[in-house]
Amino acid sequence: MTQPSVNPVDAFAELGRIRLDETSLDEMLDRIMDLAVRSIPGTSRVSVTMLRGQAGRALAFTDEVARQLDEWQYDRGYGPCLDASTSGSPISVPDMADEERWPDWAAQAKGAGVGSSLSIGLPIQAAVVGALNVYSDAAHAFDRDAVTAAEGFAAYAAVALANAHLYESAATLSEQMQTALRSRAVIEQAKGIIMADRRCPPDEAFALLSKLSQETNRKVRDVAQALVANAVGSAAR
Repeated sequence: MTQPSVNPVDAFAELGRIRLDETSLDEMLDRIMDLAVRSIPGTSRVSVTMLRGQAGRALAFTDEVARQLDEWQYDRGYGPCLDASTSGSPISVPDMADEERWPDWAAQAKGAGVGSSLSIGLPIQAAVVGALNVYSDAAHAFDRDAVTAAEGFAAYAAVALANAHLYESAATLSEQMQTALRSRAVIEQAKGIIMADRRCPPDEAFALLSKLSQETNRKVRDVAQALVANAVGSAAR
């Protein structure tokens, strides 16, 4: 069994010195995984799972074996890292050769040279959870001390994932706001074209857009965009 080159206490102290406001998410996760591999006894590779609803993805991984074993579970909707994510509890697979809960996944893992695994749940928010996944080339690699060390790393990974979720949520909200503003702008342009053509007030122009939207089974934004494009094309000819 691989012996750790770094004491877990020293690893946690090193992680504790990292300033989250000065470190990117990728850098933080890379540091967590590097120290986990070097300080958790028996560890050969590590990955971090993020699960949003039913959609999982490997947010970080040390190698392709870890990524492929995680994504195999995402594609099929079951496996230890998904169970750990949803339950928030540690899920241990002591020996891939004897695993009965997920025998087909264990066969994939054994074929890739993995002997055992440990997944620690990372509760982030109600709709977003995750797991720290630790893999070993040897069977029965993770004893109580290894589980305790992995749980310590999981606490840091949970903070990193929480930050990732907040960032993604802010980015999504910003994109939605920009889309809404663009939609409103093109609708206002279309209303102006109708008002000039029919000499009608704004509410009547919008009512005409809405009626055309219903008749053609298209969104008001798409109807407005087509109207503006047609007007621009006519003006250019």
